Amino acid sequence: MNQVGRDQYNQTAVYGMGSGPAPQALNALPAVAALIGREERASELLDVLNPSGPGPGVVVATGLAGVGKTALALHAAHRAVEAGWFGGGALFVHLRGYDPAGPVSGEQALEALLRALGIREDDLPPTPREQENLYRSELARRGKVGPVLVVADDASATTQLVPLLPASGGHRLLATSRDALTAPDLPARLAPLDQLDTEPAVALIAYALTRARPDDPRPHGEPEALREVAGYCGGLPLALTIVAAQATADPGLPLTTLAADLADTRTRLKALHYEDRDGRSLGVQAAFDLSYRRLDEHSARLFRLLSLNPGPDLATDTAAALTDQDARPARQSLATLARAGLLNEQPIGSNRWRMHDLTRLYADDQSRRHDSGPDRQQALGRLFDHYCDAADAADDHLRALPGQRAPDRFPDRAAALAWFEAERPNLTATVAHTATTGHPKTTVVLAFCMGLYLTQFRYFHDALTTAQHAITATRHLGDRRREAGALNNLGNALEEVRRFEEAITAHTTAADIFRDLGDRHNEAHALNHLGNALQGMRRFEDAITAHTTAADIHRNHDNRHGEAKARNNLGLALRKVRRCEEAITAHTTAADVYRDLGDRHGEGGALNHLGIALQEVRRFEDAIDAHTTAADIHRKLGNRHGEAKALNNLGNALQGMRRFEEAIDAHTTAADIHRDLGDRHSEGGALNNLGNALQEVRRFEDAITAHTQDLVICRDLDDRHGEALALNNLGGALQGMRRFEEAIDAHTTAADIHRDLGDRRGEGGALNNLGLALQEVRRFEEAITAHATAADIFRDLGDRHREGLALYNLDLAQSRGRSWRSALRRRPPHG
Repeated sequence: MNQVGRDQYNQTAVYGMGSGPAPQALNALPAVAALIGREERASELLDVLNPSGPGPGVVVATGLAGVGKTALALHAAHRAVEAGWFGGGALFVHLRGYDPAGPVSGEQALEALLRALGIREDDLPPTPREQENLYRSELARRGKVGPVLVVADDASATTQLVPLLPASGGHRLLATSRDALTAPDLPARLAPLDQLDTEPAVALIAYALTRARPDDPRPHGEPEALREVAGYCGGLPLALTIVAAQATADPGLPLTTLAADLADTRTRLKALHYEDRDGRSLGVQAAFDLSYRRLDEHSARLFRLLSLNPGPDLATDTAAALTDQDARPARQSLATLARAGLLNEQPIGSNRWRMHDLTRLYADDQSRRHDSGPDRQQALGRLFDHYCDAADAADDHLRALPGQRAPDRFPDRAAALAWFEAERPNLTATVAHTATTGHPKTTVVLAFCMGLYLTQFRYFHDALTTAQHAITATRHLGDRRREAGALNNLGNALEEVRRFEEAITAHTTAADIFRDLGDRHNEAHALNHLGNALQGMRRFEDAITAHTTAADIHRNHDNRHGEAKARNNLGLALRKVRRCEEAITAHTTAADVYRDLGDRHGEGGALNHLGIALQEVRRFEDAIDAHTTAADIHRKLGNRHGEAKALNNLGNALQGMRRFEEAIDAHTTAADIHRDLGDRHSEGGALNNLGNALQEVRRFEDAITAHTQDLVICRDLDDRHGEALALNNLGGALQGMRRFEEAIDAHTTAADIHRDLGDRRGEGGALNNLGLALQEVRRFEEAITAHATAADIFRDLGDRHREGLALYNLDLAQSRGRSWRSALRRRPPHG
C-alpha cells in the first residue's frame, strides 16, 4: 500500500470505493495524531464549521502536497463533533484525487455516503440525480436530530464535491485539496494552509520521537541538529513526519547525521523517503509527482523554469521574461500553478510568487531532466537581462536630479525605490549566482546598479558582498575602470561598518587606478570617499587634504555636484580640527549648490552638518533652523536614517538653548528610529545625547540608563571613541546621584581612552569632569591637576570657551581646597 501522496501525520484506513462493503456508520472519522503548530488555523476552521454561525456550507482546506491539510481537517472535525455540533453524524470519504490509479468520482463518493447513512444497496436509485435528491433528503431527515458533517479528503476536482453539497439545515462539507477548488456551482470558502514555522516544526519531530520512546535523549541533547533537520524540511509536515519516522526506526541515529544526509540540495528529495516493513512508503518527491503529472505542458514548463530564479520569490513580469511571454498570460499561468498548490502569491494581489523550498528543488530536478541545456541557458539569459535592464532604470531614477529625464520604465523615483525594495533579495542572490557560474558581466552590471541603493538605504552586508563579487568579476574581465569603481563601492560599505583601515586601502587603490587611467572625475570621487574613511580613523589633516584635492579636481572639471559633495565632507574634517568658521563656509556652500541643482537629499545632509558646525560656535538658533530643515527634507524623502540623524543633532542644539524637554523628545525619537533600522551605532549616539538632556532636568537615574545602554552598544561594536564619550557622560550622571567614586572611575577611564586615541579635546573634557568629581570627595590636589591639564589642552587647541570652563573649575578647586585646609587647622584636637 503506497501512501506517497498523503497529507497527514499518521495513515488511518478509511472506507472508500473498491474496498469491502459500504460503511454503515454515522461517526466514521479516522483517528488523527496530535496537531502541532496549527492551533490558530484549527480555530479559524472551527469558526467556519460552527452550524450556528454564518459560515458557508462548504469549506476547502487547500495547500501544497504534504502541508498537513488532512491532519488539520480531521482535527477540526473531531473537535466539532466533541463540541456536540453535529448530532446527525460525521461522515468521511477519501476521494483519492491524485491517485495514479484514478480518483473516486463524485457519483462513487455519493454512493459511499448514502451507504454510510444506512441506505441499502437495493434501495439506491439508479441515476446520479436521483441519488443526490435522496442524499439531501436523508441529510434533512438527520437534521431533525442535528446537523451532519461530511469530510471529503483529497479532492482534485469540483466535480467530486458538487454532488456532496448539503442543501441547508446547518450541515457542513469539509474538503481538502491541493488545488484551490472554486466554481460557480461550488460555493466554497477556501482555507489555505502554509508550512510550519521553525519552532512548531521542531516540536513536531520532538513529539514524534518522544511519543515512541519517552526517554529518547536526542531532542534535548541535539537541539541545533534538530533545528537544522526541521529547516531542511522547510516546515513541510510530510517531510517532518518522514524524518521523524527515520529517526524513530533507528534510535541510535544521531540527529547530526540525519542533518548531514539532508544538507545536500541535490539529494535532499531522495533522502526524504521512508518505507516500513510492510512496504508502505512516504515520500516527498512522489507526493510532488502526483501534482506535477496533472499539469498541462505549458504550465509544467513554466513550473520547471521558475526554479532558475536565484532569489526567494519572483514578480509576474520576471516570470514573463523568464518564459518569453507577456505579463497577462504569465499571470494566468502562475495562477494555474497556484491553484494546483505548487506556489503561492504572497500577499494575494501583489504579483509576487513564492515556491516552497522543497517544491523548488523538485522543479529544478524536473527542469534538468526535461529542459535541454540551450533552453535553460536562453531562459537564464532572459532572466538576467530583465534584472539588469530594470535595475539600471531604477538606479537612473535614484540618481536623477529634478529636471533630468529618467527611463520611463518606472513612473517616478518612488516606484523605482519600491522595485529595489521588493527585488533586493533576488538581485543580491543573482549577483552571487552569476559570480560563481560564469556570468561576470551580469555580476558587474547588477552590482553597479545596486551600489547607491544599498549604501544609501543601509543594506551594508549586501553592499559588501555585492562589491566583493564585482571586484572579482571585473578582474576576470580585465576591466580596470570598473574594478576601481567596485573598490570605491566596497570602501563605502566598509566605512559604514566601521572597518576604516580596509576602507582606506580600497579607496586608495581605486584612486590610484583612476589616476593611472587618466580618469580625473572618478579619481576625485575616490579621494572624497578616502577622506571619509580617514576621518573614521581620526586622521583629520590627511582627510582635509583628500577632500580639498577632490573639490579642486571637480571644480576644474566644472562638476558642481561632485564639488558640493567634497566640500560638505571637507567641512566635517575642518570642524574636527576646530576650524569651525571654515567648516561653516564649506557646508553652506555645499547646501547652496545642492539646492541650486535640486538635490534635496544632498541639501538635507549638508544642512545637518552645517547645524553641527554652528553649534560649535554657539550659534544655537541658527543650528536649530538648519537641523529642523534637514529633518523635514529627509522626512519628505522617506529617508528615516537621515531624519533620525538630523533629529539627534537638533536635540543637541535645543540643549544649547536650554530647551531640554524638546531635546529629550528629539533624542528619543532619533534613538527609536535608529533602533527600528538596526543602526546600533547611531542608536548609541542618540542615547548618549538623550542622557545628557536628562541630566539637565535632573532625571539622573534615567540618564544613567541611557548612557549605560550606549556604553554597551559601543563596547559591542568595539567603538572606543564612543565608549569614552559614554563613560564621560555616565560619570556626570553618577555625580548627579552622588555616586562620586563610580564617577571618578568612569571619567578616569574615559580620559585614558581619549589619550590613547590621540583625541586631546575629548581627553580635556573628561579631565575637567574628573576634577569636579574629585572635588566632591575632597581630593582637591588631584582635582587641581585634572582641571589645570584640561585648561592646557583646550588652550593648545584654541578652544577659548572650554578653556574658560576648565579655568573656572580650577579656581573653584583651589578655593575649596584652601577652605578645607583652613577648616582642618581650626578643628580642635580630640581627647
